[in-house]
Amino acid sequence: MTLPTVWFVIVAFFWTGFFVLEGFDFGVGAVHKIVGRTDVERRVAINSVGPFWDGNEVWLIVAGAAMFAAFPNWYASWFSALYLALWLLLAALIVRGVSFEFRGKFAAPVWRATWGWTLTIGSVLAPLLIGVGLGDLLAGLPIDAGGDFTGTFLDLLTPFGMMLGVTLLVLCLLHGSAFLTLRTTGPVFDRAHSLVRRLALPALALVLIVAVWMVVLAAPGGGGILAVAVPAVAAVAATVSGLSGRSAGATFIATAVTIGGVIAALFVCLYPTLLVSTTDPAYSLTVTNSSSSQYSLQVMTVAAAVLVPFVLLYQGWTYYVFRRRVSAGPAAANVAA
Repeated sequence: MTLPTVWFVIVAFFWTGFFVLEGFDFGVGAVHKIVGRTDVERRVAINSVGPFWDGNEVWLIVAGAAMFAAFPNWYASWFSALYLALWLLLAALIVRGVSFEFRGKFAAPVWRATWGWTLTIGSVLAPLLIGVGLGDLLAGLPIDAGGDFTGTFLDLLTPFGMMLGVTLLVLCLLHGSAFLTLRTTGPVFDRAHSLVRRLALPALALVLIVAVWMVVLAAPGGGGILAVAVPAVAAVAATVSGLSGRSAGATFIATAVTIGGVIAALFVCLYPTLLVSTTDPAYSLTVTNSSSSQYSLQVMTVAAAVLVPFVLLYQGWTYYVFRRRVSAGPAAANVAA
């Protein structure tokens, strides 16, 4: 396996990890007004992801940084094409992050309602926009011989990209609801469990549609069929677990494998291409024609081999420390979200 291929796998790993971890953050932010009917219940939902959300977002930064360092041409072409969409994404992430911090600063109902809605809107837009952008990699964009985007904003709205965006949004809602059944008690737990049951079948249908679509778009001779089997089987498991009321842990694991499997399958179907050109297949960016120098990749590989295990250990320890459920008791009622 060549170093460019190794770094393609690493980039795919970071994107997959981002959606597995940040996916339930997006989901909780999007449904916190549904599972919480009172201010205290909404704070319980928000506090369930309080120790994790900012650390989980780092995976998005690392994924982008890895693309920039390992495949600068890919980064330049894709991010330039998504320029306006990236501004919308950054706005969604900014207002979402600010909402976590500002919502609990004042007890005024209007203040908290305002930041609650910005949290909901930001949490819905972020996975939707990222999903459309990732889907465009496989569906293709008008890229010329120099790697420049020659289309308009409407060219970003590919049918597969929009389908993937909607699928990831629904999976985030399901994943976040499953996370709440692990982390909360009382009415919030009951409503989250009900959401899991209601979202399971739509999520399964969307995953199966996207899986078939990926196989159709995948490069001939690739591992598309095997790749899409993982999220499809996991989606079935998540559906069965959610509808049958099995353990919250089993359901959460199934939703994690489903959303992670969809992202991993996308990259498997994409390889060895990085960005498909709809102008001319010869203009497509690939692992071989878009990578950094061998020396740069060697230095990055050593750094990644040393630092990534420490990051994984630290995040694992964080989840272990904050493993207890969040309740709506007297103590929780006084905790600012």
